[in-house]
Amino acid sequence: MKALVALILLVQLPIHKAVPAAPPAPLGCDDPESEAAAEVALNYINGQSHHGYKFALNRIEDIRVVPQGPNNDIIFLELDLLETTCPILSPTPLANCTVRSFAEHAVEGDCDVKLQKVDGILSVLASKCHSHADSSEDIRKVCPDCPLLARMNDTEVLETVSAALNDYNSKTTDSYLRLLEIGRAKIQYHPGHVVVTEFAVGATNCSAQEAKANVGACQLLPEDQSNFGFCTAVMVKAPSQDLQVDCQLYGHQVPAPDIPLLSWPGVTYAHPGQDTSAGLAPSAVGITNHNLGLFHNNPVASESSSSEILRSMLPAKSVAKRAVPEAAQHDKVPRPVGFVPPPPPCPGRIRYFDI
Repeated sequence: MKALVALILLVQLPIHKAVPAAPPAPLGCDDPESEAAAEVALNYINGQSHHGYKFALNRIEDIRVVPQGPNNDIIFLELDLLETTCPILSPTPLANCTVRSFAEHAVEGDCDVKLQKVDGILSVLASKCHSHADSSEDIRKVCPDCPLLARMNDTEVLETVSAALNDYNSKTTDSYLRLLEIGRAKIQYHPGHVVVTEFAVGATNCSAQEAKANVGACQLLPEDQSNFGFCTAVMVKAPSQDLQVDCQLYGHQVPAPDIPLLSWPGVTYAHPGQDTSAGLAPSAVGITNHNLGLFHNNPVASESSSSEILRSMLPAKSVAKRAVPEAAQHDKVPRPVGFVPPPPPCPGRIRYFDI
């Protein structure tokens, strides 16, 4: 009898079912973990870029985390970047590079990046980037008299770069410098006619004096001695005439293991039958800025299949300026007087300015 009573009491006890753990809250674009992922992505993007200038983070547009298992996540990032004044070859750390101001005809980069985080370690699996200069109309609204970016193969731009290099090489007692690529240029017509250019250079195996005898024999220094630099030139054409040139050589740098010397600016241009006198890659002719046209799969990433990486990338879409999403429906629920809704988790804060 006692056993029967005990059985009845046992059956009547409440049954406690295991409640599954709630999924973690989605990351916000300004969360520390998101910013850490963006920093890794940005270092990778600048490391893979071989032309133009370094880019800085302006805003994290979106972040999506896809769990793969214990301590293993795939992270998708959408980033807005801005061009800095540091050439891609410059050894200056990105943290010390100045973002080019809006009035200087800013250049924006849009990037989609796929990362993997395993046991707290982040690595980039793939990236897709595009950059573009701000519209002339936007610049004119803010600064009507500011000069705009000129085409890199503009006759006056090429004339200024050639005159600047000749002037520098005629006065230096060091190595003869060869043009690698033109970085950017602007032409001002009022109140004076002024051409401003920026361009990358490389030291050759000739002295400036030796180059006078046979400039065609002057070649870039070999990889274990390479010395690249950057020049700025200002040519005043009217009402008076003047030329100011300033060149800085960075000294020999050891490239990263996955970035061979032949991928550095200008060095890729020496193909048979190709004119390198303008320092322009074929894709740069007629444009105003170097496109951060980066589509790259990391060959040493922990995911082995490139095709799998591509299939897992963000859905195909234009990488033009992304629209801010509309307010969610739940935000339309009546709120108490004085209620201030929290900011949306994405997009994140703008660090410099919006284009």
